[in-house]
Amino acid sequence: MVQATTEECEQIVLFRWAEFSVSQYPELELLYHIPNEGKRSAVTGARLKAQGLKSGVPDVCLPTAHGGYIGLYIEMKVKPNKPTENQKRWLRALREAGHMVAVCYGFEEARDLIEKYLRLPNTIPKGEINEN
Repeated sequence: MVQATTEECEQIVLFRWAEFSVSQYPELELLYHIPNEGKRSAVTGARLKAQGLKSGVPDVCLPTAHGGYIGLYIEMKVKPNKPTENQKRWLRALREAGHMVAVCYGFEEARDLIEKYLRLPNTIPKGEINEN
């Protein structure tokens, strides 16, 4: 019998892979999860919304520029789930803003996309940090 997996489990495996692979791909240090999902109390939900939490934002972001893109956003899914209309709107808007975007079904698909993305040429020169 095959045990069903969840998006949460697939994402945990992805981030474990990223931790293991950071020596090969140092930019994986910048890979992060955007915690928009989950049940919350009305008070916590209102507080997070006031702080900028937005429904539909993809699950994973790699804010490095490669192949002419300014970053990578991934919406993690497990079959048979599909992106919501709100998630699709976010993916379109992020694509139009210059990001590579994708819906990945499971850890392997996300890992393969990230590796492919990181092998693209770096497209933004490193600049100075303005700390003012």
